[in-house]
Amino acid sequence: MSQPFRLSSGGRIRRDEPLEFSFNGRPLKGFAGDTLASALLANGCRVVGRSFKYHRPRGIMAAGAEEPNAIMQVGQGAEAEPNLRATQLLLRAGLEAHSVRGWPSLRFDLGRIEGYKNFCNKLWNAARYVLMNTESLDDGELEYSAADRWIRARLDETTRAMH
Repeated sequence: MSQPFRLSSGGRIRRDEPLEFSFNGRPLKGFAGDTLASALLANGCRVVGRSFKYHRPRGIMAAGAEEPNAIMQVGQGAEAEPNLRATQLLLRAGLEAHSVRGWPSLRFDLGRIEGYKNFCNKLWNAARYVLMNTESLDDGELEYSAADRWIRARLDETTRAMH
């Protein structure tokens, strides 16, 4: 069993009892005594959910009940149990775990695209505000410092070189 992020000895897991489980449809392996969180980390799963507002990737940051990111749904259909903490869920054979946030998948989350759209909209509104409030200013009215004059001269040189 290849688990590059697992310690070779120690801990409370029983390495002589391997278990198979799945996370978001991907088959993985762990050991008896593992929590779902420790088995995911041992298998190299770094992103286990998405933040609620901006859908940013979230990983496992703690080992106990205080873990805010690793919220899972276990099972499917009518037998599914939502909102379980991966740090408190003991691994068992055939466990089917799914991340609660991130649709259609953790890698490609449409909510994240919405977040990028909102961020670009904020940038556009800020740029419009600046343009609206600087339209009446003329270059002749402004007094440039030495650093501003140097930057402007370099900009003019670059512009001429490009054309």
